[in-house]
Amino acid sequence: MDFSIASILMLDGATNGAIYALLGLATVLVFAITRVIFIPQGEFVAYGALTLALLQMGKVPGTVWLLVVMAAIATALDLVAALKRGVPFGAALMKAGRWLIAPVIVAAVTWWAAPLKLPLLFQSLLTLAIVTPLGPLVYRLAYEKLADATVLVLLIVSVGTHFALTGLGLVFFGAEGFRNPSFWDARFSAGALALSGQAVIIFMVSIALILMLYLFFERTLRGKALRATAVNRLGARLMGISTTGAGRLSFGLAAFMGALSGLLIGPTTTLFYDSGFLIGLKGFVAAIFGGLASYPAAAVGALFVGLLESFGSFYASAFKEVIVFTVIIPVLLWRSFQHGHDDEEE
Repeated sequence: MDFSIASILMLDGATNGAIYALLGLATVLVFAITRVIFIPQGEFVAYGALTLALLQMGKVPGTVWLLVVMAAIATALDLVAALKRGVPFGAALMKAGRWLIAPVIVAAVTWWAAPLKLPLLFQSLLTLAIVTPLGPLVYRLAYEKLADATVLVLLIVSVGTHFALTGLGLVFFGAEGFRNPSFWDARFSAGALALSGQAVIIFMVSIALILMLYLFFERTLRGKALRATAVNRLGARLMGISTTGAGRLSFGLAAFMGALSGLLIGPTTTLFYDSGFLIGLKGFVAAIFGGLASYPAAAVGALFVGLLESFGSFYASAFKEVIVFTVIIPVLLWRSFQHGHDDEEE
């Protein structure tokens, strides 16, 4: 291997690592606040890319109807719960109906805009508007009632949610793969190294989003509330912070980051309804580097995973996935020896 090939592999690995960093940060965020190992994170990646692909074809994506149905179910559950507490029907309906406002508006806009095949930027924003609200709804329907359950129970729920979303993806998008158009077709060359405009966008968006997350957690009251919930759920409740609201917000951020990742990698590879699982799993490997607690360590781990995958595909393409996932074993062993373990499950 000469320097030019190594440079190309490093660039490819860094590009993939930027995506894995977003997914790893989302995984750490969700786990720190809710103790949920969010396996379905990758499904939001696939939903984002494939929803945009259907909008490109002038079709209304099935994720719109999933959004409306889930919002209707959440509304019904909140309405019943409020009535059981003795809340008047009108007030209960008004409060529970908040779940439906945004999904109905998004569905109406999508139904109007899809056949028009509007510009790519508008379709991308519409895709984010469709997929992002699915995060809080997934938390409301699958996790909220089990918020105080053990990590193992929450993991089992995550596995079930993953299979449900994957099956729905097959129904919505079919078995064929899709590849989206690039956001920027420019190419920059420096010797043997060629940098595409899409790769530049991936780097810029990833860095900008990481910086915005840092400012959100450091400078905003809601971000500090999320940090407090991550440190001590009971203490956050005693201080008047809603752990339910924190859980919904964390899932919303995770869904946004997943959908955005799908938009970014859609032009670089063909995605299928089940492609998100492996992509999300690599983000999970990055999160493991941070012990599901450290954001900087997860970002560094994501870069390492991207480089390892890139060089592994060069030397042994048939085993690149095995090489990446095998890295989990020494990392887990190191963390086990470093921190030990408790006899009682938290």
